[in-house]
Amino acid sequence: MSREIPLFQVDAFVTSQPFSGNPAAVCPLTEWLPDGLLQGIALQNNLSETAYLVPSATEGVFDLRWFTPACEVDLCGHATLASAHVVFEYLRPSLSKAWFRTRGGTLTVTRGAGDLMSMDFPALAARPVSATDELVGALGAGWPSEVLAGMDTMAVFPSVAQVRDMAPDMVALSRLETRGVIATAAGGDGDFVSRFFAPAAGIDEDPVTGSAHCLLAPYWARKLGRDTLDARQVSRRGGHLHCRVDGDRVLLAGKVRPFLTGAIRV
Repeated sequence: MSREIPLFQVDAFVTSQPFSGNPAAVCPLTEWLPDGLLQGIALQNNLSETAYLVPSATEGVFDLRWFTPACEVDLCGHATLASAHVVFEYLRPSLSKAWFRTRGGTLTVTRGAGDLMSMDFPALAARPVSATDELVGALGAGWPSEVLAGMDTMAVFPSVAQVRDMAPDMVALSRLETRGVIATAAGGDGDFVSRFFAPAAGIDEDPVTGSAHCLLAPYWARKLGRDTLDARQVSRRGGHLHCRVDGDRVLLAGKVRPFLTGAIRV
């Protein structure tokens, strides 16, 4: 006997251009389904993340999990923003704030001015490490000026062009012992640009990566001497994030654009 599950596909951290941002699938559930089924749906969706949310007994609080086509992840920004859109527009229109209990801690999303929504995420630390021949060769964009290691590996480059034009070797990147690799540089159309690659997690290049900005925003806040930053992810789709560093938290604001609403049968 098949079951029907609602599915919303939402582009998160969009720019003014159509088909920008990072598409996420959001599936509201009444109770948790087996992990194998959740992973299978994410594989079938074939997006960077599929988010599943289950309401708790407390109004405005939801349990939230994220799956790539290959695995479950501990922290995901764009699919959290997309999930908040589904909560505010379809599930609980009266709410102006939602709380999500996740493997990465409790995350909050607040409706902001205009179309903006703001997420409260943890600021993540990174330590300087030496660049390796394997990392440099995999990225294929010359030697970075700095490399840091945290939840992801972050390579800082002297120019925006190096980040924008790089064509990494995904097989080589998948062999590195890290969740993902961030390439970044100061400048561009905002304060800094970035790209994010995670082939080992089933995502060659993530179009826009909220969780990576938990590393990026504190780093560039220190480097540039200000807590409020305008960030651009320069993937093929492109994305726009407003970042504010507040102690051990990072506030990430962005806009979404709904793409489709439907149901899946499994």
